[in-house]
Parts: sequence; structure tokens; C-alpha cells
Amino acid sequence: MTSNRKRCQWPGDNSLMITYHDEEWGVPVHDDRKLFEFLVLDGFQAGLSWQTILNKRENFREAFDDFDAERIVCYKKRKIAQLLNNPGIVRNKLKVHATVSNARVFLDVQDELGTFDALIWQFVDGKPKHNAWKTLKQIPASTPDADRMSKELKQRGFRFVGSTICYAFMQAAGLVNDHVVSCFRHRELEGLGR
Repeated sequence: MTSNRKRCQWPGDNSLMITYHDEEWGVPVHDDRKLFEFLVLDGFQAGLSWQTILNKRENFREAFDDFDAERIVCYKKRKIAQLLNNPGIVRNKLKVHATVSNARVFLDVQDELGTFDALIWQFVDGKPKHNAWKTLKQIPASTPDADRMSKELKQRGFRFVGSTICYAFMQAAGLVNDHVVSCFRHRELEGLGR
């Protein structure tokens, strides 16, 4: 952990949040399984804090077969009942069912375009957008790019992909660099994914 470096304020002093901030948040992701993981987790985050989801992340990975869409799409009533009784994850019926149906749409996108990555990265013209926010208060909850992504995903049949969820996904998967400019990660990420 790099406690002497200046970073965004949102991780606070939580070591798990600091590690996530320092090593993952904003790093461009082009691996389809990882993109699906972020899409699922950001959907589960709706109405909750990211810290709550991050604390349960390993449980989510185990419960959802490491976010393997080909396995998730085969979940039947028994498996869904197990998920809804699993205290290690967020037991929201709508979100669990959405994950299963989203796996089907995710696979359909891969069949159509080759990768989910090809669909997602078009909303930022294939390269990360580097913002220059000075404070956390300046960071928007959504953007026109996130609005367009949300609309496209909904038209394809994805659920729990509202504009705010899509923007959180874009931040997590590195489509946008929303580290504040005083954070050491802002400059480090500027050179990635160009």
C-alpha cells in the first residue's frame, strides 16, 4: 500500500478500497470476462455503496462461477434459489435474475461482434477519456457517453444498465479516467490504453 502518495479521497482508510483504487479503478479493461464482472457488480451496486460490493466480491466470484457467462446462462431455479439464500452476496431477486438474462445477451453480443469489448469501447472511440477533475464534487454521476451506452445495452435486452450504472462501469473498466488530477493514479493512467 502506498500511504504516502496523494490519492482520491473516496477510498478513505479502508485497505481493500485503497488497493482497488490504486491497482484497478480506471485501468483499461479489454478482457470480456472482466468486463462482464464489472457490469454485474455495478448492477448489484445500485442503491448500495461500492465498499459493500467490494467486500463481497470474492463471494460473488464464487457464487457466479467466476462470471463465466456460458455457465451463468444455464442457471435454473435450483441454482437461483441457492444464490438468493447466499448471505455472502447481495440477495436481490431482480438483480440475480438480471445477471442470468444479461449473460444470454452478453453471449449474443459476442456472437454478433466477436467480443463484448468491441461493443463497449465504441462509446469512447476505442480509447480512454482522461478527465481533469480537481475535486470529487466535479465528477458527474453520468455523461452523454454513458447515456448512449445505457440506451444501446437496454435495446439489446440488458437489465440494470441505467446511465448511472453505465458510468460507474465506465470508470471501473477504465473507459474514463476519473481520478482527480492531484491523485498519483491520474498521471499513471494517462499513458495507458492510448
